[in-house]
Amino acid sequence: MQAMGLLSWIVFGLIAGAVAKFLMPGRDPGGCIITIIIGVVGSVLGGWLATLLGFGGISGFDLRSFFIAVLGSIVLLILWRMISGRRV
Repeated sequence: MQAMGLLSWIVFGLIAGAVAKFLMPGRDPGGCIITIIIGVVGSVLGGWLATLLGFGGISGFDLRSFFIAVLGSIVLLILWRMISGRRV
């Protein structure tokens, strides 16, 4: 993944984190800042995995890349809720 691609996935992650939070309402352990960080990390991981699987990197804003970013953010948010929910 090139530096510009990584930067694009981080920016997508900011937006994808907000969309993932909108699609999965409820209380998140850690608050808004942690949710944004999870969005960015989920987006980068989703982009990396999609590139490895041959779906290609992003070359600008398109729906496929945005869907991958949102999906990665949702998966990571679900995992975060499962892991942090067990500690309480």
